[in-house]
Amino acid sequence: MPELSPIPPSRELLHESEWLPRRATHMHDVDLCLRPHLERARRGEKHPVMDFLFTYYAFRPSWLRRWHPGIRVGLIGSAAEKFLEWTHYVRTDGVVSVKTSGVQPQRIASTRWMQNMLKLTAERAPSFGCHGLHEWAMVYGRDSHEIRHTGVPLRLPARDIDEIVRARRICCTHFDAYRHFASAAQPLNRLHLTREISQFHEQPGCLHANMDLYKWASKLTPFSPSELVLDTFRLAVAIREVDMRASPYDLASLGYAPIRIETEEGRLDYERHQRLFHDNARPLRERLIKVCDALIVDASEELTG
Repeated sequence: MPELSPIPPSRELLHESEWLPRRATHMHDVDLCLRPHLERARRGEKHPVMDFLFTYYAFRPSWLRRWHPGIRVGLIGSAAEKFLEWTHYVRTDGVVSVKTSGVQPQRIASTRWMQNMLKLTAERAPSFGCHGLHEWAMVYGRDSHEIRHTGVPLRLPARDIDEIVRARRICCTHFDAYRHFASAAQPLNRLHLTREISQFHEQPGCLHANMDLYKWASKLTPFSPSELVLDTFRLAVAIREVDMRASPYDLASLGYAPIRIETEEGRLDYERHQRLFHDNARPLRERLIKVCDALIVDASEELTG
């Protein structure tokens, strides 16, 4: 007998005629997004641009394909019984939904941290002046065998890359990019970043902050609706492509034209992309904050009630 829990407040109820097409559409859309990656994986081919989305974020393609309605949504119909095989699902009065009664206090604490990070980021003014120098700082002063993408050539000689990094002010605000800088490049950054203070510097113009919306959406699964997870994934794909096109790597053989941020024209092009990503990320960040709010409220009520 599945565990029963109180029906959460403000719940939306979906009949099979409503949620089955949504699930089918989601799975079809994910298949279209993932097909090239899965085909490369079957052939054992590496891809310096796209593989990052499946290694750094460590959210399996099969998990991305699995459809979840999200918190405070109940599913009606016999087909919903399948969801009871997965963690956090419960049937109450014939309605299947994700439960919050089993959420551990540490997950509530991490969700509060995530919620605060998202809100602080949303409240800050965006900055568009970094011009993607973080990828250049990662190869600064390094020998070829120390570079992360060893199978990909650089567009410029190492001495030219180092000169560009020294000549331009690095103003990275994202700790998880900064921590991968070459040790000699970290003192060149305007900020000395640490994990502990990362949330006080994250800002919504940063490509990596907006790409990380996929990380937060995946960590909120199954409480975040899968359509939101897929929307953040699509944004992450677009950002990752621009991120690497603006890097010092030569990716022309893979069909990626460089954004030459070492030139004024290239910096303007990068900033145009950056502003577009900022605009596209804003509603996704707001949706994620609402998921955090609902999870914290419902789980906290379960613990105290």
